[in-house]
Amino acid sequence: MSDRRAALVTGAGSGIGRATAERLARDGIDVLAVDLRPDPDGPGTAHEADLTDAAANDAAVAAALDCFGRLDIVVAGAGIQHVSPVQDFPVDRWQTIIDLMLTSPFLLARAAWPALADSPSGRYIAIASAHALVASPFKAAYVSAKHGLLGLVKTLALEGAPDGITATAVCPGYVRTPLVERQIPDQARAHNISEEDALEQVILAPHAIKELIEPSEVADVVAFLASPAGRSFTGVPVTMDMGWSAR
Repeated sequence: MSDRRAALVTGAGSGIGRATAERLARDGIDVLAVDLRPDPDGPGTAHEADLTDAAANDAAVAAALDCFGRLDIVVAGAGIQHVSPVQDFPVDRWQTIIDLMLTSPFLLARAAWPALADSPSGRYIAIASAHALVASPFKAAYVSAKHGLLGLVKTLALEGAPDGITATAVCPGYVRTPLVERQIPDQARAHNISEEDALEQVILAPHAIKELIEPSEVADVVAFLASPAGRSFTGVPVTMDMGWSAR
């Protein structure tokens, strides 16, 4: 077994997941970078997986253990979005979002739990969004998944405590990612406004500070939680939302 800690990061093809994989790799951690379309030239070891398939989650954990002989950190960060009024919300999109953003984090935890328990510093970190704490219209599936994810993290923290496993949910506001950028035209259509107005009046409206968060800022928080300094954070949302939830 390597002396280097090992991490599994989902959603590592772009955005927060990629920034997180890059940061952990810079910190000397072996990284399995999991994505539906992984970048072979990206950080860490690329692993292709459709995490809406239950078996793919077990396979991703197995791949990390095969690659590194250990698993110390799981970062559940894969996500998608769909913006639609509830009466028009497609049931198949609801199911896909729940499968990817709630069921997959559970399955990853389930498969990784023995390895995290064997680690001297097991860490489970979910990228949960400010939408784990508050709601927005037209995002029924996303908000539901993120609220459920925070509940999962709280449960994992209690179950993991005897083995020294911590579980936290990083809750950023809007981050400059492809996922957010793709929302702008959807929000413009949903609210019947221009894309420029959608960015200012919808996307950034909840932020007290009217700026997008950078993916690297979220990655820095994940790296802190994964470090020895983060050992007392467990069962909690770690909120970085530009003042959103202060209202």
